[in-house]
Parts: sequence; structure tokens; C-alpha cells
Amino acid sequence: MTATSIADPNTYTDAPPHELFTELRRTSPVHWVEMHDEPGYWAILRHADVIHVAKEPVLFSASTGGIVIEDVTAEMLQHLRGMLLSMDPPRHQDYRRDLSESFKVRTIAGLEGRIRTICGEILDRAADQSDVEFVHDVTSSLPSQVIGELMGIPPDDWPRIHAMAESLASAQDPDKGGSGDSYAGSGDPFVDMAIYAIQHSQRRRLEPPREDLTTVLLMSDFNGNPMDDIAFGTFFVQLVTAGNDTTKTMLAAGLLALLDHPDQLATLRDDHSLIPGAVEEILRWANPLHYFRRTATANTTIGDQPIHEGHKVAMIYTSANRDEAVFSDSQAFDIRRHPNPHLSFGIAEHFCLGAHLARLEGRVFFDELLTRFANIEQTGPARRVRSNLNNALKSLPVRLS
Repeated sequence: MTATSIADPNTYTDAPPHELFTELRRTSPVHWVEMHDEPGYWAILRHADVIHVAKEPVLFSASTGGIVIEDVTAEMLQHLRGMLLSMDPPRHQDYRRDLSESFKVRTIAGLEGRIRTICGEILDRAADQSDVEFVHDVTSSLPSQVIGELMGIPPDDWPRIHAMAESLASAQDPDKGGSGDSYAGSGDPFVDMAIYAIQHSQRRRLEPPREDLTTVLLMSDFNGNPMDDIAFGTFFVQLVTAGNDTTKTMLAAGLLALLDHPDQLATLRDDHSLIPGAVEEILRWANPLHYFRRTATANTTIGDQPIHEGHKVAMIYTSANRDEAVFSDSQAFDIRRHPNPHLSFGIAEHFCLGAHLARLEGRVFFDELLTRFANIEQTGPARRVRSNLNNALKSLPVRLS
């Protein structure tokens, strides 16, 4: 395997290239990666260097070229620039300021009861089946239902929203995993989801306010102006897609990690107080996203490597989360690991707005799963999504009893 293959989605179909990342952290921690048919990029592989890039959001722009290493069309880039993920200061702070209250720890903690109920309903259905495909039969429906609750989306629409989110997350994989949630829209799930959200916001503007996130968004002031329907649609796409993929990946990859480490699974069964730490280790060990891109807005350096204005820069979380300079025995899975300064939610300016929600979902889900099922057995090989961005499983067959 060569360093050029880091950009190839096929590289990740069996497992992330951890051996290659380890070697590059030692020999070429800011590494130039060639790409086919377009300019290459700098892969940033060390924990400290990823933090440096993240803490310089003006010098390393999310808006200039977007957040994926592949250059996108001007039209798609314009769509992306309406997302918090792709906003630069000061616009990013202006949008985020009014949203942050809805995602604070105390606010999110109030959702625990409802999340526990949703988890229980999902796991009850799984118990009836016994043999399940864990990714799509179990984990994938939780985040879309939680987001549906948060946004006040009618429950009958949850499967449709879920199918669009699944299609967006697996764009590089021709096999969507056979979830049964077939998506038959215009062919562009981003546009279709945004249109759905715009129609939702238009309906809600005609109704009395409710205690949900849609009301917060529509009544908040963003940079001196109310959020319009187009901005609402773009934010909705980001919230649903990011929430769906991150949470689904965390839960499925987390179970696989525990099944691969039965001694730690047994320890977790005996002491559920270890679940919060286990969730953090799952996030480090199997971070849901391999990277996010930035674009240098001026000549600079990262480490000793000169970076020129306009160059793409990719913060490789999958490498940074196993940096030997930060994590002792970094390749080991350890639910008792402390401290655990993983970068799976980012850091600084673009720290994930939904981090507290994802952590709560993880804690509640594993608590309910281990309480309900005394035996969890993997019955076939796990299959991974073909993607250089999403570090996700698309299939994990298990037997629950």
C-alpha cells in the first residue's frame, strides 16, 4: 500500500490503513497525496498538527474549497457554504451562537428519557427477530428518530428522512448495504432533503410555536436577520446527515469492537458505570469520519513543511486518534483509557455541535443493549462502507438472545 492510496475509497473497504498511518506519522507526518484528475492535498497525520489546523480557521478555511478532498462543483460548494461545517469566522460564530443553547449538556440531558424509550422500542423489535443485521435493523433508525423528535418532524416522515440521510452518507459506495430503506427521489438526496426541510419550515411558520428545535431556529436571530427557509433547509441537511452517520457508526462499530474484545465486553456488562468511558474509546478507536478538509488562504507552514496558498489540507482524525505521542499503547482498544483526548468531534471553532447528543445516545443505547441481551454473537463477517470519508460499517450480522 502506498501513501497515494490514502485518497482511494477502496483502501478503506477492509479496514483503515493504520499501519500506513503509523509509518507516515514517523517519516512524513505532513504528507503530500496525489489524486487522479485533480490537485492533490496535504494529509495531516499527527494529533498536534491537526489541532493546529483546527485552531486557525481563517488561515485554514472550511469555506474556500469545502470540507472534502474531492473538488466539488460551484453549485454544490455554494450549498455547502450554507452549512456550519463549511462556514468560516465570523459567519460561523454568528450562526452557531443562537444554536448552541439547544445543544448544551443540560438541555440534551433532558432528552434522556425519550432516547431511552426509543432505544427500548428499537431493541424490542430486534429481540423479536433474534438474528439481525445490526447496522440497519438496529442502529440506523435511532438517530433519525431522535432528530425527528428534536425538530418536530411527523413520525410518518422519519423513514423518508432516514433513507435520504443513508443515501448521502454512502455516496462513494454503489452498494448501500441493503437496508431496505430505498431512496427514490430526484437523484440528489441533498436537494430533496433541503426541499423537504424548506417545506417543513414554511408549514411551521403558519403554526403556533412549539417546544422544539424548529421553533428555536425559526425564531432566532442570525447575524442580524431571522433564519430564512433556504438557510433552514441547509442546516437541516447537515444536522440530519451528520447525526445519522456519526451515531449509527459509533453504535455499530462500538459493538464490533466489544465483540472483538470479549474480556472488555464482560467487564462492561459487570459495571455499567464504565459505559461513558467505553463510548469515548469507541469514538477514538473507530472515529466516524476519517478526515475533514481545509484550504490554506495564505502561505504558511505545518510542522516543518511549507504549505502554499490554495493547497488542500486534510485533518486525518483516523491517524491523529492513534498518535503514539498522545495515546499510550495507541493501537489497543481500552474502555478504561484515561485521559482520552480524541479528535473525533473536532476541536476549537468547529467542535461538533451535536457531541453531547451523540454521547448521550451512545451511553443510553449500550446501557439498554447490555441490560436486555445476555448474549450477543456475531454470525457473519462485518462489511465496511467504501469511502475515504466515512469510517463506517454497512453490515454487521449478529444474534441477540
